[in-house]
Amino acid sequence: MHEQSLTALLEALIFAAGRPVAVKELAQAADLSVADTELALVQLKQQINNGNRGVLLRQVAGGVQFFARAEYSPFIKRLFQPLEKPNLSQAALETLAIIAYRQPITRTEIELIRGVRVDAVLVTLQERGLITEIGRKDAPGRPILYGTTTVFLQSVGLNSLQDLPCLPSLE
Repeated sequence: MHEQSLTALLEALIFAAGRPVAVKELAQAADLSVADTELALVQLKQQINNGNRGVLLRQVAGGVQFFARAEYSPFIKRLFQPLEKPNLSQAALETLAIIAYRQPITRTEIELIRGVRVDAVLVTLQERGLITEIGRKDAPGRPILYGTTTVFLQSVGLNSLQDLPCLPSLE
């Protein structure tokens, strides 16, 4: 493999991993010897660390990993600040799954499936922007219909609701 292509391949592998990657692991993935991988890593490290780039390639935890340059830390913190929310509870995840697969759906219909009240969970999911009120059901009392949002699709990495995995049954 050409020298430039080899360093580009290693760069892509390290970037995609998002964690420290051992030289041996990179060698296996790239179908190279450990010695050739180490040589290419030296070249890649020089290109990355000596260039005008926003990242550095460092050895850490027995492998190599990309890190943002320290001077960009305030901007990176701003980018991720809105994402620093605690994880959803099991009840919230279950409710969100029901809404995703059964939308539009009312609170009462969700409670019939789950067997418990979901008022607080719905508030949490709405605050997170994962669900929204999408209308009213044409039934006595005109209950609110809930559906998922584009924030939900982004958070689970889907392009559309049609990309949800098929389930045999939710009941």
